[in-house]
Amino acid sequence: MRFRRVQLPARTSPPVAVDYTRSRVVCSRFATCSPLSAEFPVPYSAGMAAVRDSRDNFEPHPLLKNRHVMTVTAAFARRRFALPPPKERLFSVDAESKILGHCHWQRGLPAKAGKREDVPVLVLVHGLEGSSDSRYMRGIAEKALRRGFHVIRLNQRNCGGTELLTPTLYNSGMSGDYRAVFEELAYKDGFQRIFFAGYSMGGNLVTKMAGEFGGAVPTQLKGVCGICPALDLASCADALERTENYFYERHFVTGLMSRYQKKAALFPQRYSRNGFGPVRTVREFDDAITAPHFGYRDAQEYYDAASAKRVVANIRVRTLIIAAQDDPFVPYDAVAATGARENPFVRFVAPAHGGHCAFISRHEGHERFWAEARVVEFCAELANLAE
Repeated sequence: MRFRRVQLPARTSPPVAVDYTRSRVVCSRFATCSPLSAEFPVPYSAGMAAVRDSRDNFEPHPLLKNRHVMTVTAAFARRRFALPPPKERLFSVDAESKILGHCHWQRGLPAKAGKREDVPVLVLVHGLEGSSDSRYMRGIAEKALRRGFHVIRLNQRNCGGTELLTPTLYNSGMSGDYRAVFEELAYKDGFQRIFFAGYSMGGNLVTKMAGEFGGAVPTQLKGVCGICPALDLASCADALERTENYFYERHFVTGLMSRYQKKAALFPQRYSRNGFGPVRTVREFDDAITAPHFGYRDAQEYYDAASAKRVVANIRVRTLIIAAQDDPFVPYDAVAATGARENPFVRFVAPAHGGHCAFISRHEGHERFWAEARVVEFCAELANLAE
């Protein structure tokens, strides 16, 4: 299947205005949403007291209101990034596994190892079959670095050409890897303001980590963001099997099987190249490969254990969840059913459009990729970074 690159036209209307001094979101249609600060069990800063279920802030590009066109355009549109070369760093996440991070430290800061511990850190986690070089990873890194953050673009296990760093596969429930990264940054490096943001599968992982901390949130963890987070893995697997989502599923299965074959070649004592029959869907892959290799009875048991929906109610750290109501394979109803909207620590934003991890707006420049800007804005408010 061939995709044509799309040139997005310039902005044609003014951006959404956010009046933080009055703890309100002023929508583009001149409707003003009521502040929610009184609903929170602890004081919520004026900059953070925005409506948690807003559908009016995101204005999609007029040519991209179809969810599939929006999703595919974000995946294939040409983008340029003004990022300096990263420093590579390996994080130990268990006794036999490491994950690779591409680190962008703020320049011109005299400190140990070239990085200052009082500067906030934003750690980024990609989605299924993505990597630290995925477009959204570089886009949000550029915005955060410009705003004053240290930024770390992580590869999940085996991703980004890192198959030799672990003998294991990867799965959607390995939130312990990101807790290990957090602990290294907090207790070894001494960073005091750490944020995590994850897309899709990565959104499930960082949200799950947040929920697993429960009320014992370390003081260094200041915020967590999930963009189109796959909080209910079973519903996502089912959605991928719809006819309209054939090409997404084909893309994921092809990538998963290719990665598995690489692991089988590198670790033949652990992984068989055959014996599990044809694999045509993500659920079949998880039934045949993921579940047995991680000790689950089948895909459904794995989905039940790995989905962050089990722990969303336990989140006690400031969290932003952005979920598009027209996401083709992370069903909005399933995300809403997790109870995220009812948790006072969660700002839940659900635009009518956005596709899957796309959110290409009608505005150009910084606001073109709307979700990236919202994540950086959310974290910067919590980190008390000036514009």
